[in-house]
Amino acid sequence: MSYKRAKKSIMKNSKWKKYFDKYAQLQMIKEWVKQGVCELYFYDESGFSLNSNIPYRWSPIGEPLKIPANRFSKRINVLGFLNTQTKDLFHTMTTDKVDTQVVIDVFNSFAKQIKKTTICVLDNASIHTSKKFKAKIDEWKKLGLHLLYLPPYSPELNPIVPQEYFLPLVRANALERNEIYLDGFKCFKLF
Repeated sequence: MSYKRAKKSIMKNSKWKKYFDKYAQLQMIKEWVKQGVCELYFYDESGFSLNSNIPYRWSPIGEPLKIPANRFSKRINVLGFLNTQTKDLFHTMTTDKVDTQVVIDVFNSFAKQIKKTTICVLDNASIHTSKKFKAKIDEWKKLGLHLLYLPPYSPELNPIVPQEYFLPLVRANALERNEIYLDGFKCFKLF
């Protein structure tokens, strides 16, 4: 290891350049939305479980701490598209594993119901960048759905990511639609 003089270069760092370029692009798209040119949706997946993960806990020697758990509880996976302007939420909930095919199926359903050109912002998760997923992009473009990938590690550009925003919307929709996951959502405390 050697010592070198530090340089102030945060704005020259390529990560920040990509971040600010994408931020500017999103601002431009938001202007298009205001003009009625297109719709803007943000997409993400999230999972909720009624069982917490507590791998280690201090306890007196010879007295292991036992935490009650519902061993039959399943993880609820939510895949959703959010229009932050209209608050429209198109979502699917499942207790199955979420893989590329599940995401493709959700995008197919979403693409079939859009009424005008729609731009969908999503992250670079492997299920969004797989060969199988990318093979469907041209088909979605023909239906008016265009994808915009965020730079790596920039979840703050995707407002659907914070669970405190996403979960209440999904919970409200589940209550309205009386879905089978309702019992699981009743247990969540909203902040």
